Amino acid sequence: MAVSRTKLAVGLGIAGILTAVFGVILVFVGPIVIDDQIVKNVEINPKNSLSYTMWKDIPVPFFMSVYFFNVLNPKEILRGEKPMVEQRGPYVYREYRQKDNITFHPNNTVSYLEYRQYHFVRDMSVGDESDVVVIPNMLVLGAAVMMEKMPLPVRLVMSATFTTFNENAFLNKSVGELMWGYDSELVDFLNKYLPGMLPTTGKFGLFSEFNNSNTGLFTVFTGQDDIRKVHKVDSWNGLKKVNYWRTEQCNMINGTAGQMWPPFMTEESTLPFYSPDACRSMELVYERPGVTSGIPFFRFVAPKTLFANGTDYPPNEGFCPCRQSGIMNVSSCRHDAPVFMSHPHFYNGDPVLREFVLGLNPTEEQHGLFIDIHPETGVPLNVSVKLQLNLYMKKVLGISQTDSISEVVMPMIWFEEKGYIDGPVRTTFYVNLVLLPTIMEVMQYVFIALGLFLVLSALFLKLRDKKHVSEDAARRPPSADPDPSLSERAPLLRDAVDRDCPVPHVLQP
Repeated sequence: MAVSRTKLAVGLGIAGILTAVFGVILVFVGPIVIDDQIVKNVEINPKNSLSYTMWKDIPVPFFMSVYFFNVLNPKEILRGEKPMVEQRGPYVYREYRQKDNITFHPNNTVSYLEYRQYHFVRDMSVGDESDVVVIPNMLVLGAAVMMEKMPLPVRLVMSATFTTFNENAFLNKSVGELMWGYDSELVDFLNKYLPGMLPTTGKFGLFSEFNNSNTGLFTVFTGQDDIRKVHKVDSWNGLKKVNYWRTEQCNMINGTAGQMWPPFMTEESTLPFYSPDACRSMELVYERPGVTSGIPFFRFVAPKTLFANGTDYPPNEGFCPCRQSGIMNVSSCRHDAPVFMSHPHFYNGDPVLREFVLGLNPTEEQHGLFIDIHPETGVPLNVSVKLQLNLYMKKVLGISQTDSISEVVMPMIWFEEKGYIDGPVRTTFYVNLVLLPTIMEVMQYVFIALGLFLVLSALFLKLRDKKHVSEDAARRPPSADPDPSLSERAPLLRDAVDRDCPVPHVLQP
């Protein structure tokens, strides 16, 4: 019995040591295996169906919600009073994106064109595309500011042209016409006699260039040679930098194309990306951690300096000429039209911007943009990008349509592009990139704990066995003759001598 317990203790000890050693090895090897699995799942590689499919054809629902600033007092504005607006929306469009002309290059980059399509979703919208709203007429008020420094006779001719084609300072148009374009005799006239003056040759609309169009030729790194470079832009339309702005730093094309980022992020990481629509690179900063549906994320938000002017934030000097902080002049990449970009309702902007327009009420929850990123993979889990288009308008001498309009940066429209991982895509992502690595990480400590338990069990059995042996020895009676056989033979020997008998055969050799 004692021998079997000893063998069991030895067996448990050996098994425990081996199990603990295996767990310790996993502590060092496990993270390498997990990181290697993540690298294989996030690099742009056609052999990896999961990540490549997510990159090529965004499989998650993506929506663009549009809000118009309906002008309530257009006649009063022409007399110099403050604009009064009310927000109308959302008008929601399902956005479909698909990459085409995908070409892999020997230097571990890939080029592609990404096409966008928008389809109106009535059930998610506040109304129909036939709803009519009143907004500033960009053709008239924008052209007036652009022609402010031209000779007076030229401005008078342009004003007469506006009158001839019945173009006024404000438009009464349906949502669909304002979004995707409307027929304009003025546009046809200008394209015929002044070709190149307008950015469009067809219908004129705020998003007419977006639908069924691409965002330019992106060339990005695949990450197959260096995962730290995956998704980062190598060039856009063959350019390493743009020439819209006044400084080299502002013209740089930084970061990714704005859909995915390199893995292994920390709280010190940022989210740089290049936006063709904004004609510039932007950078979001870390705000806080969080968890959604069991998946951890880092939330990144726009810093207050994103649209700050050059006075408040000198690195933005290259984006000037500037006005108040909170709006960015994008006229240099919008055919010199006096268009400004900002956060909705001038959120994070100079309060004076809201003093000149009645009806604005910015809040972080409704108007702040954010992107939730899974830090280990760089994959966005929830995206909400919100931007606003504004028109700088004022009275321009010689153009009667501007009447007595006070100088103001006038909100026209703001939109939110939103998407999130859900359904089967979220489940697949969770299992492959969260659950399995977590199980592997937990198992290494399970092996160590199990190994220590087995070693301790072996020690316990060994100590218990020694205790039993000691107890048995203590219970055995003491013996005066160390050789009991001699004690038994002594009486026989004495009897034989007394009777002069031969020695019993038991004593004979």
